[in-house]
Amino acid sequence: MTKTLIIAEKPSVASDIAKALGGFTKHDEYFESDEYVLSSAVGHLLEITVPEEYDVKRGKWSFANLPMIPPHFALNPIAKTESRLKVLTKLIKRKDVSALINACDAGREGELIFRLIAQHAKAKQPVQRLWLQSMTQNAIREGFSRLRSDAEMMPLADAARCRSEADWLIGINGTRAMTAFNSKEGGFYLTTVGRVQTPTLSIVVEREEKIKKFIPRAYWEVRAEFVCAAGIYEGRWLDHKHKKNELDPEQRPERLWSQTAADSIVTACRNKIGTVTEESKPATQLAPALFDLTSLQREANSRFGFSAKNTLGLAQALYEKHKVLTYPRTDSRHLPEDYLTSVKQTLEVVAENNNYQQFAAQILKQGWVKPNKRIFDNTKISDHFAIIPTTQAPKNLSEPEQKLYDLVTRRFMAVFFPAAEFQITTRITEVSGHHFKTEGKVMTKPGWLAIYGKEMAVDGEENGTLVPVAKDEKVKTESIHSNELVTKPPARYTEATLLSAMEGAGKLVDDDELREAMSGKGLGTPATRATIIEGLLTERYLLREGRELQPTAKAFQLMTLLRGLGVDELTSPELTGGWEHKLAQMEKGAISRDEFMREIAQMTQIIVKRAKEYNNDTIPGDYHTLTTPCPHCGGVVKENYRRFACTKCEFNMSKTPGGRQFEIAEVEELLAKREIGPLQGFRSKMGRPFAAILKIVPDDEGTNVKLEFDFGQNQNDEDSEPVDFTDEPVLGPCPKCGSNVYELGLAYVCEKTVAKPKACDFRSGRIILQQEILPEQMVKLLNDGKTDLLPGFISQRTRRPFKAFLVKAKDGKISFEFEERKPKEVAAGAKKPVKKAAAKPATKTAAKAKVAA
Repeated sequence: MTKTLIIAEKPSVASDIAKALGGFTKHDEYFESDEYVLSSAVGHLLEITVPEEYDVKRGKWSFANLPMIPPHFALNPIAKTESRLKVLTKLIKRKDVSALINACDAGREGELIFRLIAQHAKAKQPVQRLWLQSMTQNAIREGFSRLRSDAEMMPLADAARCRSEADWLIGINGTRAMTAFNSKEGGFYLTTVGRVQTPTLSIVVEREEKIKKFIPRAYWEVRAEFVCAAGIYEGRWLDHKHKKNELDPEQRPERLWSQTAADSIVTACRNKIGTVTEESKPATQLAPALFDLTSLQREANSRFGFSAKNTLGLAQALYEKHKVLTYPRTDSRHLPEDYLTSVKQTLEVVAENNNYQQFAAQILKQGWVKPNKRIFDNTKISDHFAIIPTTQAPKNLSEPEQKLYDLVTRRFMAVFFPAAEFQITTRITEVSGHHFKTEGKVMTKPGWLAIYGKEMAVDGEENGTLVPVAKDEKVKTESIHSNELVTKPPARYTEATLLSAMEGAGKLVDDDELREAMSGKGLGTPATRATIIEGLLTERYLLREGRELQPTAKAFQLMTLLRGLGVDELTSPELTGGWEHKLAQMEKGAISRDEFMREIAQMTQIIVKRAKEYNNDTIPGDYHTLTTPCPHCGGVVKENYRRFACTKCEFNMSKTPGGRQFEIAEVEELLAKREIGPLQGFRSKMGRPFAAILKIVPDDEGTNVKLEFDFGQNQNDEDSEPVDFTDEPVLGPCPKCGSNVYELGLAYVCEKTVAKPKACDFRSGRIILQQEILPEQMVKLLNDGKTDLLPGFISQRTRRPFKAFLVKAKDGKISFEFEERKPKEVAAGAKKPVKKAAAKPATKTAAKAKVAA
């Protein structure tokens, strides 16, 4: 009697299939029944590699062996899972196994895992495909009743192989070419690139370049308070004739670009009478669409700070282990048109949960589950539909799992609720020919927002009810003032916004419908984007600073190289997004595998050819010739791709010492003064930030000069010369002994701290938690006991910025003091509360924390 071998992607899935089908006996590495043998991989068991005859080992990479485009790809077992591969190979070769069922995850990677195993084992048996959207027992049994044919899956298999081989070709050739280029002058400088990884990095670097080039501009806003019979309301001046300026997006109707103009409005309107016109109209707000993986990752990052990788792992566990969510690796935000009954069954289960009972029951009672193209649309589904709860009730979820399940379940219920309804009132107050705008927004029907609470409104919180003004009533300007503000640079990417940019091939699109229209041209897939971001972090191209992603000097250097070489294929997100679009077309049978791989081979040839054509000092780029002469010979110093180098002697220095990129003005100062700092932004090999002074000193042979870090650590060594403070300004009295305190390197020290013998130990860092403490602030601290409020401290634990005062304690130690929290402001347009007597100071002052010296 012959049997069919079922291969799942993970052991837990194999166990679920065994329970759903029944009749299995468990063996060490597999299950067996009268009809089936059932086992699993543990993710990827094989990786494609270059055939042995074409391979060149790391450390010997050179252009002589590039490009590397082998006629075929070899497969290598992954060492840590090789024992599982041997089990599956043995099962495939069993004489009684006459057919195979691919039960790996329903997607491109699941298809590849199975295909490589079958190829390695030289399987000859016919293949069928189990395609699961949910891991409940009913869904598994239903999936086995509707197995897909091998022919039906071939386009997906071709796309899976092409993705893997294309990534290998671009990654291996690009990485070896750039590494060979950077290692020409000696050493081995590993420089990794990737077909999707590098364009993603380009998105982040371009944003950081805009931030660096951004020049803040001062502007003014004018706000006034008006008195009417019913109370007081606030208005903001605006130019009612303003027209949008495409060339200058910082132009806004409420902004004034000179203080004189702002002051003239204040003068013209002070204590004057105004007239009021008002328009009130209803507005609605639909619930956001169901989640696909990318939108779920974005929401979880914004709400909870979860990384894309963590969100994918949690969603996979909720699908695979707990079986409470449908398949998470999806790019669809819709459900099948025949899924209405399944949705009602799911809502019945959700209604049993006290957290959701009220809302789920209301949906069922009101009959809100009905055909609706915004929810049920077969044309918006390829292989997987949106992420929703299953008919399995959740049990024993961890806190992060519960948060994610709650996110999906509330979104699932919200989409069936009616729109939220608002009444929006816009009031224009005209005074002396000037217009002031006041807005009020009142929710009239919560609709879907009842599931979340009012604060979850996508357009922001309500502004509240406006103080009423009677028809033809005149109002008086109670107070008016101008505020000076400064324009802000673009925000750095977070994982949430970078996922959006990747999804839109470099175009950060917040509108869901526009994003959906571009969904065919993204960088990577929903299932791979988290891995791509993690790879950039692992390779030290990106750093996490709180929730922000910040490119490193290594990232800027790579972009300079690739742009100089003209390798647009690796720097253009839109172009590489096109490759991803073609893979999606291949899955539908619209493009052949051979056609796609020919294009990838051409791309590989171009990358290697351009890297061969240049040297470090000939890479094209927008480089500077410095005005300050060489500190060694007085020659001209020029910038190139990697260094600042003298054109006459051997003097040169890295553009990125300690992983920090030099600004041109900093280099000019360093060459002129032979010292600069302390500078921040340096990174240790472990990735930790540090500050240092940079000096130009004679080299070991005394024939040239070199760059050197000075950390100020050896100022009071036994063998060091006594420190002479004769010409140095006194900052204030030492809080421990009363002697004079001076600036010394990276610290402020008591003169007795560096004396011999040492008579005091007061030392306070010039840099504290990445906030530079300027000498004038130390003067305030020593003489007044407290600095100004300083905004740039970075928490070591959370990596988030915070504001604090530095204060002098009685024992002479330096501590933090945090500003008192201000009471929440009254919503715009609302009546101001009656002022009460100021509260007495608390018995304890603001919280304090010891500051490391």
